[in-house]
Amino acid sequence: MSSNIKILCLCLVLGSCSFINFDAPRNMDNACSILQQRPSFDRAFQKTKRKWGAPVHVQMAILHQESKFIPNAKTPRKYFLGIVPWGRQSSAYGYAQALDGTWSDYKKSSGRRFASRSNIHDATDFMGWYMQESRRRLGIKMSDAKKQYLAYHEGHGGFERGSYRKKAWLLSVSDKVNRRANSYKKQLKRCGRA
Repeated sequence: MSSNIKILCLCLVLGSCSFINFDAPRNMDNACSILQQRPSFDRAFQKTKRKWGAPVHVQMAILHQESKFIPNAKTPRKYFLGIVPWGRQSSAYGYAQALDGTWSDYKKSSGRRFASRSNIHDATDFMGWYMQESRRRLGIKMSDAKKQYLAYHEGHGGFERGSYRKKAWLLSVSDKVNRRANSYKKQLKRCGRA
């Protein structure tokens, strides 16, 4: 391949990255505002709802908690001796904060080899897939934001073992996710996007 073609390809790849909005939407307490600012989110949430049965308000509440709708979100860094950066708390990444292993399982199961955690359509499809697995394996209703979040955070095995019961902070977070989901549900009804 000639060097001119390589340079052109590199420019196209780098240029396409500039279309990704890495900022969180404004007014994240208003579901309608979020969808108005990010029409691609609306399409992704609706597609996932149709495919997996995952309610939009539950998807949105979990994504808000996990990444604040930021496509390249990562877990905080760990530090050795309090000053030397020493990796991250986990491999969670992207909108859905999916771990490397779980993301790999999703890609194999769904046949979506090129899915990206920083792509809203892939992230919501992953979330719908995971929520459907939680319903199938654990009997959690798709509309139960609190339990869906606990299964999402702890993993299916952790949820089955009840690991969340010993984590008061996580129970508090799951209550917050549930309140946000209920608020988003009311807002989405008002703007006709439920």
